[in-house]
Amino acid sequence: MLKDRGLKAYNWLGIIVAYTVLTVLCVYIIPNNSPFSVFTYVFGFVFVAVVPGYCLLNVLFQEGKLDLVEKAVLSVALSFSIVGISGLFLGLSPIGITVPSIIVSLTSIVLVLAFVAFLKKRNLQSVKQANN
Repeated sequence: MLKDRGLKAYNWLGIIVAYTVLTVLCVYIIPNNSPFSVFTYVFGFVFVAVVPGYCLLNVLFQEGKLDLVEKAVLSVALSFSIVGISGLFLGLSPIGITVPSIIVSLTSIVLVLAFVAFLKKRNLQSVKQANN
């Protein structure tokens, strides 16, 4: 059972990384006038509105401390906060707010938060495994 939990952390990180890569590919590959551009909007909206907050939520809270509704609400609220703060920093920096700068900044924020959450989950699982 503990080995399954170890795989769970790797699967979680893999899903976040795969979704991030899929979103970036949709944004860069699918043209705006294509009938498939709806995928860009759907993946992009979920990427902006949920994923950064969900990764930060996994950094801040242990698994099992929050129920599904609390996770959903906090994920959306934290995501918009993260996106707003990154937009503020981009707007004040010489880089400016452009589509590539937004994509690069949000992708890097999500990947860093996901990796930190993964390390936390892995360390927590090794502590649980050592106690058993």
